Parts: sequence; structure tokens; C-alpha cells
Amino acid sequence: MSIQNVRREVMQFLEKNIDSFVDTYLMPVEKIWQPSDLLPNSEKDTFLEEVTELREIAKELPYDFWVVLVGDTITEEALPTYESWLMDVEGVSQKGEGGDNGWAKWLRQWTGEENRHGDLLNKYLYLSGRVNMREVEITTQHLINDGFDPGTDRDPYKNFVFTSFQELATYVSHNRVAQIAKKFGDHKLSKICRLIAGDEMRHHHAYSEFVDRIFKIDPSEMMLAFQYMMKQKITMPAHLIRESGEAIGTAFEKFSESAQRIGVYTAMDYVEILQKLIDRWEIDKISDLSDEAEKARDYLMKLPTRMTRIAERLVVPAEEKLFKWVQPAIVV
Repeated sequence: MSIQNVRREVMQFLEKNIDSFVDTYLMPVEKIWQPSDLLPNSEKDTFLEEVTELREIAKELPYDFWVVLVGDTITEEALPTYESWLMDVEGVSQKGEGGDNGWAKWLRQWTGEENRHGDLLNKYLYLSGRVNMREVEITTQHLINDGFDPGTDRDPYKNFVFTSFQELATYVSHNRVAQIAKKFGDHKLSKICRLIAGDEMRHHHAYSEFVDRIFKIDPSEMMLAFQYMMKQKITMPAHLIRESGEAIGTAFEKFSESAQRIGVYTAMDYVEILQKLIDRWEIDKISDLSDEAEKARDYLMKLPTRMTRIAERLVVPAEEKLFKWVQPAIVV
């Protein structure tokens, strides 16, 4: 049997439990928070007062912080790209013989939850008065137009490694932004980012559970997929980000440096996430591996130490880089 057919059979096996995955890791629409719950209410007479207060508090937040918040927002807003990519994974289809494909159901509902993040952050940026929204919108449209290739092809094993890693990375980023906002007295923004981080952690638990179950069914191939993804390194969703009039990907390094300067997401965070996945899936305890998969396991077990040495030598430029997203006139 071909690797592709094996992957499809494993996905069909896991699909039998899709309703329990949805019930465990996703929230009913009527019960989950919505963006309007966390922003000034435009139906109330106090709306303008609340917006004025929001804008005054926003003035205290530093330039690199706004760059990171804008980059996080744009990444969340590029959701159409991520859904279309995941819908093409082996074993996922819009329709199955008996009606809706279970995996398509999962992805649509996951997308529905994720969509709230960009909606909320976008509205906050608009109300804050600290951001050039037209430039933000141009960058978002470019990022969707330019597409996204995480290097996973249609392989569900590789894709679930990617999503397990990336959901945890976005949790770290949003949670750190929440901590910084709180430090500067912006408790509303802190709550916003903390709630988004909570969603990302739930989604991380879901995708890492999928990987865990695959390890029990097809351990060697899952181990090789994990190794493959870590050898090529996890591609960040915003790696093609650019500003108006610039080439594809030219803004990512600057954005990444801003995130590292203020400690939102660093090279060491990447290593720590890798270690958490190794521990979560108990890579050291998995049995019945082929010789090739055993070598892959050895590689993965040693990788955090190797990457730590590289991360410790990394030097981040101290100077802030200006973006069209955030006006130079308000650099602090």
C-alpha cells in the first residue's frame, strides 16, 4: 500500500472521533466570546468616552509593541489562506459519501473560532489611533494574495506537526503581548490578547492530540514526518509579509526583530516549543520503530540542545526599524 493510501486510511480512522474532538476542543458559537464583548459598545451613549479612554491608554505603549501587535493582527487576518491550505490535506474533503467530511467539519469550525481573532484585533487597532490602517490593510491583502507554503505538501502527518507547533507559538506570542499591555496599564488590550491566547492553546491541544493518536497507529511514519518538519524548520505564517511597494517577505525580518527585542517571541521560544512537543508526544518512549525512524528519533532528541547553542549566539539589532504601519511621528 502506498504512503498516500496509508495516510488516507489513518485519517479516516481518526475521523470516526471527529465529533468528540469538536466537543472537547472547540466551543459552541453561542457560548464563546465575540469581538463586540471586548470593545466599546457603539450602541451606547458612552461609546465615544470609552474610545477616548482606549486611545489615551494606547499612547503609553512603545513602538516595537505596535509593530508586533500589527504583525500578529495581519497574521490572524490571513486566515482564508490557512483554511484553503488545510482543506487540501490528504483525507480532508468538503463532501464525503455520507455527507459532510468530518475533517472538513473540524476545519470549518476551527476557522470560525480563529476568524474572531483578526476581527477583534483589527477593530482595536482602528480605534487606538496609533496605526495607519490603510497600510495594514494593504499588507494583509498582499499576504493573502502571496499565499503560504509551510512545506508540508498534502501530508496530514506533517501538517499536524506544523499546526501543533504553530498554535503553541501563537499562544506564546499573544500571551506575552497581554503581559506587556498589562505592564503599561492597558488592561482591556491585555484581556483581549489573553483570551486569544486561550483559544490558541485549546487548538494546540487538539492538533497535538491528533499527532499523539497517529503515533499510536503509525509510529515510524509519524516520527519521520516530525523529523522532516524540524529539519526544514517551521515556517512562520507571516514569513511572506511585506509593506506597500515592497518585495515579498521583506518585512518579516524587521517584524521578527521587533518581537525578539521586546521578548514576545524569541529564538529560545522556538527551542522550548520543540522540547514541549517532544515531551508531549513522549518521543523517547515510542516503540516499534523502523531503523530509519529510530535514527529520526535520535536526531529529534538531540535537536533542542543543538538549537539552544545557536539561539544563545543570536544577536538582535538594538535599533528599532520603522514601518509604514505605525507612523514615525509617534515613535517613543
